[in-house]
Amino acid sequence: MRSPALRHVLTHLVTPLLMCIGMGLAYMGAFVTPEPHHLPVAIVGSGPQAKVFAQTVKDTAGDRLDVRTVPTRADAVGLLKSREVTGAYVPGAKAPELMVATAASDMGATAVEKVFTPVAAKEGAPLKVTDVAAPVADDPTGQGLFFLLIALSIGSYASVAALGAGGAVLAMRVRALLALGVSAVVSGIGALLAGPVFHLAHHDLAGVWGMAWLYSAGILLIGVGLHTFLKRWTTLTMMVLFVMLNFTSSGGLFRPELQNGFFGTLHAFWNGAGFVEGVRSLLYFDGDGLASDVWTLVVWLLVGLAATGLAALYERPRRARHAAAAAGSTPAPGTTAGSPEPVAEPDADRAAREAEEEVEETVGV
Repeated sequence: MRSPALRHVLTHLVTPLLMCIGMGLAYMGAFVTPEPHHLPVAIVGSGPQAKVFAQTVKDTAGDRLDVRTVPTRADAVGLLKSREVTGAYVPGAKAPELMVATAASDMGATAVEKVFTPVAAKEGAPLKVTDVAAPVADDPTGQGLFFLLIALSIGSYASVAALGAGGAVLAMRVRALLALGVSAVVSGIGALLAGPVFHLAHHDLAGVWGMAWLYSAGILLIGVGLHTFLKRWTTLTMMVLFVMLNFTSSGGLFRPELQNGFFGTLHAFWNGAGFVEGVRSLLYFDGDGLASDVWTLVVWLLVGLAATGLAALYERPRRARHAAAAAGSTPAPGTTAGSPEPVAEPDADRAAREAEEEVEETVGV
């Protein structure tokens, strides 16, 4: 290709086009056709009659449901509040009841209601739906936490370009400290949005902030570390890790039981799922399962620290060579101001231009 400018533009178009493909595959693959896959439900009752009824429901639903029986309604409520089941059905000729926990998943509650409405119709009575864990009135669908996740993610991965490219002249330990500081600011913004602004969190706002900090710091440290090795491809990598795979597996819109096996598997250990499920545990389920979600975020933070550590080791010899080259280019004593000196200004200008382009590309995305 003869035109350097045209080649430059086409090279930079590769990233958004790959993002287009990746976002389409991820979002449409995760969200377009939600179907129950082994959705856990409970039938309340004891004795042979309850077991026969549960087996009938299972035979009718096939692989869509995993059905168990529990002896009492209180047992079923306990399973719902520990999020071991998505719905619990209480058979009754006069008033069949379905219990759900919409704070765990509004879409999951809707899915089990669709399953058991025709079951109740066969008993000749309308279905009564009881919500044992409803979200706050300011977040009636419980999906506000998913949008909070998006805000925290964008603030975190977009800051990577400024720290990685714009701060490339700084030592890695300085960039790492800046990443921790930026994560505190990003998580503080998230806490303001979750609390005073949109009232998603009516209590334990400090805990929400703490999990937001762990989440943001992990992303920033991973991004700063990866930038040493990937340079301008860091933006695309961060989008894959913390948008395409992260939002789709977080459980913020659909729980893993309503997704295919790939995204359901990611939900078990990805950082977005750790944040969303952790905040749900804190706000709606008395901290049940919170420790596991916090450990998920801590592990991602440790991965970020490891990435920055490896990047620092990789950069150390290069910085030593640059320092030696700079010392060798110092003019000897007696050299006049007009004497020609070796300068690296064109390389510096090119590096600065590439860094600026990377920042603009990331923020634009």
